[in-house]
Amino acid sequence: MSGSTLPAPPSLSDPAAFIREQTTLVSPPLVPELRLWTATEITPLWEATELLMQRTGIEPPFWAYAWPGSQALARFLLDQPQVVAGKRVLDVGSGNGLAALAAARAGAQVVANDVDPMSLVAVALNAEENGLSVEGLLADLTGGEVLVDADVVLVGDLCYDKNITERLLSWLRGRVAAGARVLISEPGRAFAPREGVRALATYTVPTTMELESRTERETVILELLG
Repeated sequence: MSGSTLPAPPSLSDPAAFIREQTTLVSPPLVPELRLWTATEITPLWEATELLMQRTGIEPPFWAYAWPGSQALARFLLDQPQVVAGKRVLDVGSGNGLAALAAARAGAQVVANDVDPMSLVAVALNAEENGLSVEGLLADLTGGEVLVDADVVLVGDLCYDKNITERLLSWLRGRVAAGARVLISEPGRAFAPREGVRALATYTVPTTMELESRTERETVILELLG
C-alpha cells in the first residue's frame, strides 16, 4: 500500500518482554477461567515476527492465539477433571499452553512440549499469570530421541499438514500401545484421523474471520484407540 511502512525490527534479547509488548492478557471465549497473553490482531504480530524470522529463523507466532482445538480441549479437561487429575500429562504442540494449563488446573502434573522456544516462553508467562505449574520441553518428540513418560497425551490442533500429521499419528499410536490415553481436539482440519478414534465431546468454539475465516468452529474431542 502506498505510504505504508514496516514496523521497526523487534529484538529477541528479552523474549518475555517481546511477548508482553505484542499481546494482551485476555480470556479465551470458551475458557473464561484462564487468562493468556494473546494477539488481538493477527497482522501486526505476524509482521513483527516475519522480521525476526528473516534474521533469526524463528517459527511463526502460533503461540499467540487461542486456537479452537486448544480451547475445546481445555474446556473438556476443566469440565471433566477426573480425566487427568493426579496423572502425568503431556501436551504436544502446546502453543500458548492453554490445554496444558487446563490440565494443571484439573490437578495433573503437566509437561508442555513444542518445537518453538517462543512457545515455551509464552507457556511460562501464561502459567505464571494463572498461578499454575507447567514444565516446558523443547523437542520434536516424533523423532523418538526424547521420551516422556505420560499417562495422558494431549494434541490440541496439529492435523493441518499432511506430513506433520502422518508422523504425529504414527508416534501417537505408539503412545497408545505403550498404555497412554491420547486425546486429540479436532476442529475440522483436513488430515485429522477418521478411523480408530471415538468421539468424547463436541464444542462450538467462537473464533474470528481473521483467524479462521469463520465466526465459529465445531470441534470434536477424539480419543485415539490405536
